[in-house]
Amino acid sequence: MGISDKIEAFINELMKEDEEYVELGRNELADIFNCVPSQINYVISTRFSPQRGYIVESKRGGGGYIKIKKIYNDVVADVISRIGDSCDFETAKAIITSMYKDKNIEQQAAKVLLAAVSDKALDMRNPQRDKSRAAIMKNALAAIK
Repeated sequence: MGISDKIEAFINELMKEDEEYVELGRNELADIFNCVPSQINYVISTRFSPQRGYIVESKRGGGGYIKIKKIYNDVVADVISRIGDSCDFETAKAIITSMYKDKNIEQQAAKVLLAAVSDKALDMRNPQRDKSRAAIMKNALAAIK
């Protein structure tokens, strides 16, 4: 079993103990596994992503911390996994509208999300705009549920 697998298994075991979230010190975790903190970042970003049903909050500096929450809503997790790495505004609007109509998100959340992913809010060139939009969609939907 590689170091990444061991780190993932350790975090998953902690997740079983705490139903809502787990908060970890990046440096402390790196010390436990005798690795560099960037190895911890790698495991978090590849194995605890919104596409896999998690939302991660991270604070850098001073060792930093990582808070990992499990997304328990299967509909939202499924939508997040389908968004992919890039999403144009029309697709984002269709997803948000559908989720509102199906009562998976509240009206206010839908309005705020539409504003956040609009072309006006993402004042940059494509393809970066569509990549940023996809990232915002995934993280916002994960945070809502």
